[in-house]
Amino acid sequence: MQQEKKGFILIVAFDGLQPAQVTAALAPNLAAFAERGVVFDNHHAVYPSVTRVNAASIATGRYPGAHGLAANVVAMRDFHPHNAFSAMQPTLAAVARKTSPLLSPTLADLLHRHGHEYIAVGTGTSGNAYVHNPNAERGGGGATIHPDFCLPNALHADILARFGEWPVEGVTNAAKLEHAVTILTEYVLGERKPAVACVWFSEPDHAQHAHGVGSAVGLLALREADAQFGRILAWLEDSGAAADTDVLVVSDHGYSTIGEVIDIEAHVRDAGFPPGGQAGGATVATNGGSALFYTHDSDTATTDRLAAWLMRQRWCGALVASDAVGAIAGTLPALLVGAEGRRAPDLAMSFRWDSRANAAGYAGYAFSTGGAPELGQHGSMSRHEMRNVLIARGNGFRSGARIQSPTGNTDIAPTILHLLGIDGGAVMDGRILVEALADGGGDVEWQTHTYRAERRLPDGVYRQRIDVSSVGATTYVDEGNGGLE
Repeated sequence: MQQEKKGFILIVAFDGLQPAQVTAALAPNLAAFAERGVVFDNHHAVYPSVTRVNAASIATGRYPGAHGLAANVVAMRDFHPHNAFSAMQPTLAAVARKTSPLLSPTLADLLHRHGHEYIAVGTGTSGNAYVHNPNAERGGGGATIHPDFCLPNALHADILARFGEWPVEGVTNAAKLEHAVTILTEYVLGERKPAVACVWFSEPDHAQHAHGVGSAVGLLALREADAQFGRILAWLEDSGAAADTDVLVVSDHGYSTIGEVIDIEAHVRDAGFPPGGQAGGATVATNGGSALFYTHDSDTATTDRLAAWLMRQRWCGALVASDAVGAIAGTLPALLVGAEGRRAPDLAMSFRWDSRANAAGYAGYAFSTGGAPELGQHGSMSRHEMRNVLIARGNGFRSGARIQSPTGNTDIAPTILHLLGIDGGAVMDGRILVEALADGGGDVEWQTHTYRAERRLPDGVYRQRIDVSSVGATTYVDEGNGGLE
């Protein structure tokens, strides 16, 4: 039985929002919200800096290797030994049926055990929406509401009957965002009153992919999303719930501009590596600013040859290897960036990047597996993609504070559990953000360490470095890059 709760904990996610975009000119509601709340100036995505893996880390408090979803496009050997696929619904439901569990326990699962609900309303991809509460259809409690489906499945017809069909996608997703906020305020918050609710805005990500970072359409999409955030704040005030509601505004990742598109799978095949189902081959999973590689039977010799070939390419940046393939010269361990686990790729490569500014003045260029030059992308270990947004406000948090210690998307779930007085955060990789809480313990100690690796090759020396910050046992990837010298 759900326990009545006057207020809420509300997560508002702006997909692809960068810290530099939270200004009074671009996002007046967000900027005003930040002035009275806690701004986390050193916030981090998890690697790869793509949406579905970060949504899963927000939902579970775990690194990607631990929660079980390695990227947007993955191979899962417990589902299919050699095929890469996009982590979308209904494919994810098929994975869950065959390999259960799909993910480590989510915030929704833990809340359900204590009689509470977690309800997510999403306007992004079906995969992003699904990972918030994969067990809702199987009696896991709570719900997920998305234009294409709901969990539990029967809820979808009810939502359509009450609120009508979802608007079609336009140049921006403003109409969908408006529809989502109506469902959130009237149904989720107004009637269901869950302990935790989440609304996921697909902007400015949608527009930045299609038109570029800082483009006129991208900035319009941000203003439209900010206006819907303003609607939510107004509803909280008008309903009397504002005084008892903690609001966390988060983005899943930052952004870069595409410098050049690399058809990496074609290059891998041309280099003599057949598909992963064949001896000596590799399955390639493309993820914008990164690519994941699954060699046939995790063969060490094949992985070593592939790593050496990658290191010689002008677009290769940082490169990590899983424990399954042993020590690969020149790579760093996947564990270092939170990628080690039951579904870890044998190699994960972040494309090379730099900090040049694009025509709109936004820093960060990188190679990409898709898109087109001068459009937006993410997925790499670029500092411009690994840094994202977290702002919090409410009775549980300090007011008018800026936090310089490193924080990350993995910290959101354990912090929410702490605010609710619910156990479960101790098994998560993230930590409680005590330095930001109204009853917290003040500043925390933290440090940054640089990890290096190199390998001498026939035409030069490949060198890489990855910077990682830490608070206690919780780590945050600041950036990683490399190249042949």
